[in-house]
Amino acid sequence: MKRFGDLVAVDRIAFRVREGEVFGFLGPNGAGKTTAMKMIQCISPKSGGTLEVFGMDVDTQARRIKSRLGVVPQENNLDPDFSAYRNLLIYARYFGIPKREAEKRAGELLAFMQLEEKRDVLVDNLSGGMKRRLIIARALVNEPELLILDEPTIGLDPQARHLIWEKLRSLQAEGNTLVLTTHYLDEAERLCDRLVIMDHGRILIEGAPADLIREHAGSNVVEVERTEKAVARLEELGVNYDLAGDVLQVFTDRPNEIAQELLEVCRHEAAVTVRPATLEDVFLRMAGRRLRE
Repeated sequence: MKRFGDLVAVDRIAFRVREGEVFGFLGPNGAGKTTAMKMIQCISPKSGGTLEVFGMDVDTQARRIKSRLGVVPQENNLDPDFSAYRNLLIYARYFGIPKREAEKRAGELLAFMQLEEKRDVLVDNLSGGMKRRLIIARALVNEPELLILDEPTIGLDPQARHLIWEKLRSLQAEGNTLVLTTHYLDEAERLCDRLVIMDHGRILIEGAPADLIREHAGSNVVEVERTEKAVARLEELGVNYDLAGDVLQVFTDRPNEIAQELLEVCRHEAAVTVRPATLEDVFLRMAGRRLRE
């Protein structure tokens, strides 16, 4: 549990991250995701309950826990006065890594994140995607057992996002454990073995993405513009539907049957489409569509 005055930011959640998996925290703004991550990092003390990382209590063994963590924050906190290479070397000092070993790791990590050619370039002269890759490289300097990533691809173009996804998957393949938050639902669906969706400080659901989609959205979604005829036909069929703006959505395992019924009454008034259900459908059904600031 985590309180800020009268606000309960994290409200008695319970979860366990398995070694070697990618575990995700999803939720709207203010859901408590980043606060939960900061508690795992031992930089935001819990207000109650029990929290263990590597089997150690965060209240009494924070220093030992931090030495085994790698952290990728949401903001860019690289040192602008130094090159990409120097940023890694300086960070290595915090972990007491000998100079020769730090130089070796820095070179290997720049190569791993495809930043070799930017070794001596000042941080301010790097693109957004390069900065995110350098932050991930920095988080790996101490060879962490657990990598924590807060919005790892925020603000990046598709090419940069896919490159980072590739690197994160390769880290997992090497046995690393990753915990991440993201607002990109396709990112969570691609990367996470398991995830939770949070809202108002609580966990709404937990599971593997494919299982959550199947359980909460079905296999397919039939969509049609909201018209009186479409609503009437769905109600005649006894079919439940959601309203997304001016579109009716039917989450179903028998999409062809329902689509055919709608086509019979809406053929000349509105298009009927069928698509696979996604994690975004689950997210919107669980957390709602209202904009959070």
